[in-house]
Amino acid sequence: MGKKQVQARAQSVGFLLVPGFALMSYAAAVEPLRAANLISGTPLYRWWHAAPGGKPVMASNGLAIIPDVGAGSDRDVDMLFVCAGGNPAIFNDRHVFAWLRKLARRGVTIGGISGGPYILARAGLLDGRGVTLHWEHQSAFSEAFPDITVASSLFEIDGNRITCSGGISALDMMVALIERDHGRQLAAAVGDWFLHTHIREGMGPQRMDLRLRLGIADEKLLRVLRRMEGNIEAPQPRAELARIAGVSVRQLERLFRRHLGHGIHRQYSSMRLERARQLLRETTLPVLDVAIATGFSSSSQFARAYKRTFGEPPSRTRLSG
Repeated sequence: MGKKQVQARAQSVGFLLVPGFALMSYAAAVEPLRAANLISGTPLYRWWHAAPGGKPVMASNGLAIIPDVGAGSDRDVDMLFVCAGGNPAIFNDRHVFAWLRKLARRGVTIGGISGGPYILARAGLLDGRGVTLHWEHQSAFSEAFPDITVASSLFEIDGNRITCSGGISALDMMVALIERDHGRQLAAAVGDWFLHTHIREGMGPQRMDLRLRLGIADEKLLRVLRRMEGNIEAPQPRAELARIAGVSVRQLERLFRRHLGHGIHRQYSSMRLERARQLLRETTLPVLDVAIATGFSSSSQFARAYKRTFGEPPSRTRLSG
């Protein structure tokens, strides 16, 4: 395959599966290893699974995987990936955190996939590193770890720390690692094996462009929506949004109603309240802090708007999360 010289032994790759992990992210990470072995005709990788307590662990879709070992195992490992989804903010297993720190001290490469980086940060393993994670968890992550800069990228490889936003970006990440270890030809063959005709670079965007996500082609409106998405904590006044679009406030209101079916205020409120719901589900921030982080001046104002939109008070969302 024109790969680099094969290592004397197969790399040992561990997957720590946290209850509620995303099955697609995990499969997109482990399957390229199998393909690399098959295509090269050489056992380049071997893998095993761990879970907290060593018990069967259920993915977000209800499928259960029986782990090989429990977290804390002394099993030989070169790279360990923490796979998490759901609400990683509520995971608080000190035994797991201590194990991850122990592996890091040994020089093991530690990675996090989807919500996995949240757990690495809880263990204190991401300070000063390039970090990404799934866009759904980014707001809560930034509130919990304000000193860690998060990139909205597909994956980040920063020395012996690897973070990945999840979904099929785990396939892109693994292809990059295979290329690093065994050459471009094998990496390309692995991508081709999975009909992945366009291997994306790590700094590629996570989310579909607003143009496609909302089905909107008007550039003026798109500029305004991007500004709104980037300013949830400090909502921009309508006059400023109109200035960005290069139209009057009245004209901008007409654009919103024509393309979205409602006005500026309702759209902005919807964006802010969706962010608030994520923070309530994925952090332990007090309700007042969530209100402030989403641009509300008081917890009472926030609670009224929240209940009007979601049919329940913020406190109930937190309990159900």
